Amino acid sequence: MNTDLNKLKTLVVKIGTSLLTGPGGFDGRVLEEIVKELCPLKRERALNIVVVSSGAVGCGMTALGLSERPKLLPLKQATAAVGQANLMHYYETLFRTYGQGLRTAQVLLSASDLDNRETYLNIRNTLQTLFALGSIIPIVNENDSVAVEELRFGDNDTLAARVAAKIGADMLIILSNVEGLCEADPRQYPDARLIGEVGEITPELEALACDTGEQVSVGGMVTKLAAARIACAAQVRTIIANGRRPKVIRDILDGQTVGTTFFSSKEALSHRKRWIAFGRASRGVLCIDDGAKKALLLDGRSLLAAGITAVEGRFQMGDSVRITDKAYHDIARGLVNYSSDDIERIKGRKSGDIELILGRKDFDEVVHRNNMVLL
Repeated sequence: MNTDLNKLKTLVVKIGTSLLTGPGGFDGRVLEEIVKELCPLKRERALNIVVVSSGAVGCGMTALGLSERPKLLPLKQATAAVGQANLMHYYETLFRTYGQGLRTAQVLLSASDLDNRETYLNIRNTLQTLFALGSIIPIVNENDSVAVEELRFGDNDTLAARVAAKIGADMLIILSNVEGLCEADPRQYPDARLIGEVGEITPELEALACDTGEQVSVGGMVTKLAAARIACAAQVRTIIANGRRPKVIRDILDGQTVGTTFFSSKEALSHRKRWIAFGRASRGVLCIDDGAKKALLLDGRSLLAAGITAVEGRFQMGDSVRITDKAYHDIARGLVNYSSDDIERIKGRKSGDIELILGRKDFDEVVHRNNMVLL
């Protein structure tokens, strides 16, 4: 779906850590310019705007005098707890100053909040209610101070994409310190050509991505491509652009060529399918052979044990898993009918053998087509 910019109603803007830090720690100058841009856009176009913000750990580092991003989870959580209050103070002050009545609302999320279907829907309802109030800009961040390692989003690019998918946003703008996706790392090759439009995220395209080397940042281009894949599959057009560019958001909404645009999927996903694909944290990986890959992608079949070649992670019946090909390229997400231990025992075997191996056969399929979303 190619979003009609004149009909755009809901916009998610992700502001990266690299835009909120300078040599001395947290630096709010770029954030101030972005807020000054968002305020008139909301009023003029009656937009629903969600800001997904990095910066809590960076703010905490500044407050605590830390020069490197904490690596141990307890220290990172403590740093985020210190920084979160400072970060929201900046946002509230800026929107009060430039918003002419606009206010902020803080929404802290952990991946486990989206695992449960009921809380997943409740978060969506909360954001829709904030939109209905008319003068509120929700500021979303990962709840770093309480999230355990295995239940984290891992980066705010992924969080932004999953929020955009969850609320049915029309567009996701990921603002960073790069112009977009280039054919080579622009830090090493300054003349690297910017890729303006992407219709499909291929393995070759993913090979162009490079990780960030900055101490205060988590997500590089790899995570941004992963976020674009999630958002586009949920029919959310995604743009990666340089947040330091003046009027960057207005230029995008005016249809100018800015950054890299990833066009959304033509096929709409139901909200349940979006929850399966993007709401739940993946607990493991099922690697499948070429025959199973063809059955899923071309024939519309369920995933059977016979096509599974490898199992990674520990998970239980009903958990979400990634389904990949032999090269570990993502093919689908799905809810499993068997635990990782059971699948390890029945992988590569025919469905008729399951009862003999396990002593029971609850399902013929390891992942039923109705509980699977192709990526």
